[in-house]
Amino acid sequence: MVVYVSARAQSVSEKQTIKVFETELQEYVKLRNQIREKIPKLSKDATPEQIHTFMTSFEEATRGARAGAKVGEIFKPEISAYIRTTLKAHFRGEDRMELRKTIFEAENKTIPLRVNYPYPQSKEFTEMPPTLLLKLPQLPKELRYRFVGRNMILVDRENNLIVDYMVDALP
Repeated sequence: MVVYVSARAQSVSEKQTIKVFETELQEYVKLRNQIREKIPKLSKDATPEQIHTFMTSFEEATRGARAGAKVGEIFKPEISAYIRTTLKAHFRGEDRMELRKTIFEAENKTIPLRVNYPYPQSKEFTEMPPTLLLKLPQLPKELRYRFVGRNMILVDRENNLIVDYMVDALP
């Protein structure tokens, strides 16, 4: 198991909070990888239709395995508080105004936040600033952070499912 430590983690309590978060992330990744292994593989010459069928099967199988998933199962209150504090510290002054401008210009504000539902492919992703990614708890390669308005979501890179979200993440 790879252990990720955020650059901001200082206290024993924060380190424990990050460790619990990383354990939750690894449990999700293990589940989704087991599901992915059971789906018939794509050939190197796969057609767009075959790729679409594969992605749909992967998404549906993952959703089925997580049928009871609820908001806050990964973004527990402790890690949510840690992330909000990190965001507040990172985005001050001009940086905060620039981030808010970028985020609120994105055409993704109407996306319904629902755990275990796909992020609409037709909607824009707001990229996370690299300097911020260095301060947040590191994610496994299968997952990514994204903003939808002031909210932060955790999205599976491959099947595009919203794994979890937290409201009002941005200051």
